[in-house]
Order: sequence, then C-alpha cells, then structure tokens
Amino acid sequence: MFSKTINAVGLVHSPFKEKFAVPRQAKLVADLISEIEMFPPYDDLNCFRGIENFSHLWLIFDFNLIEDHSFRPMVRPPRLGGNRRIGVFATRSPFRPNNIGLSSVANRGVIRRNNKTLLCVAGADLVDGTPIIDIKPYIRFTDAVECADSSYAQEEPGSAAVEFSPEALAFVNSLDPEKYPHFEEIVREIVSYDPRPAYKNKTDIHEYGFSFYDFNIRFRSDNPEHITVTQIRPQ
Repeated sequence: MFSKTINAVGLVHSPFKEKFAVPRQAKLVADLISEIEMFPPYDDLNCFRGIENFSHLWLIFDFNLIEDHSFRPMVRPPRLGGNRRIGVFATRSPFRPNNIGLSSVANRGVIRRNNKTLLCVAGADLVDGTPIIDIKPYIRFTDAVECADSSYAQEEPGSAAVEFSPEALAFVNSLDPEKYPHFEEIVREIVSYDPRPAYKNKTDIHEYGFSFYDFNIRFRSDNPEHITVTQIRPQ
C-alpha cells in the first residue's frame, strides 16, 4: 500500500477563525485577503521567482479541522439542500480519504515582514491556521474548460439581499479602513450566500453568529431572499 509523509510548506493567516461562514468555494468573496506564512526552507524568495507573472494560483491544503476517521463514502453537498447523498468523489466535501483540498485564488504578491516570507492571496476559502501542502500556478489554457459540465454546481450559487441594522452599520463605520479593508462589502458577500447549514429550514429566524477578524458577526433571516446583520461586536 502506498504511503508517504507530506510536510506543510506554510500556514494560512485568514480572517476566518472557525469553519462556520467560510465561503463554500474559493473566489466567492473575491476581495478577501489572506496571507500564507511560508515555513523554512520554503520561505526562500527564490522559491517564488517568476510567480509574479501568474495572476492566479492553486493552493493544495489540508482539511486539518476534519478528524482522520471522518471519511464518508457518501456525503450531502450543501448545493443539493444538505439532504441528498451522493458519492464523495462527486463532491468537494472535506470528508475525504486524505482530507486534501484544492482552491484557486488570485495572486497578490510575495512580501517580507518581520523576517517572514508571506504570499498574499485574494478569494481564499480557508480557515485561519490551515496548513498549505503545495502552491502551483493557475494556467488558463488548460485549467479553464469553458464547455465543462459541472452537474449540480454548473452556476454560481444564488445570493440573498443583505442589510445591516443601524447598530451594526455604526460599528462598521467606526472601524479603521486600513486595518479592515472592504469590511462591510466582505461581510455583506459572506452573509449573502447564507452560511447556515443547508438542511436548515430557510424560514428559520434564529440568530446565528460567526467569528471574523476579531469580531463576532450576528445575523438572521426573515425569508430566503433577505438576511439582516443584526450586530457586530468584539470577541
């Protein structure tokens, strides 16, 4: 039986501190910036020579928050309502034989800060602390297949209209835009895709919350097409 030890090349620094509300696919929240802190010896800038000529990259990562024994031959994709089961290899479920994920992201460049090498990317769907196994350039002529049939995920998921309560909007307006760039727009995009479990009744009006940066974002939905961000508060 094949066996090989795989070492992480880096670690993600992301505004998402937990799995809940992380976009279900990469690039859904395009302005969201994450940084990948590279581990030695992969922090050598020579490893990135020429990467500036690629606008997008593939990140291969470990679903480190999924227990190894959680493999399931059949899973319930959110896009199918969270109740219909199909084979794991027909999905991007994290409950996989080797817990390996793949995401395409926009390349925002390599920087050095505090003696660390950081790869900046936009649109990642990754939790803070996710181990990165490898980084590869996205090659348009071979990686983008215009006529591809993507079954239940042929189109981008629908989104709901989002409004902020006066209290939540006042909190957003008090934030430093340099420290938290595009904060309102990003929260609006995250919430618009309805982070609630797919099997939940969409008329469920319970309030939900998720961690983002140093804050807890509270929201509720009074109908499937409308979601209200009710409160934003420090953790």
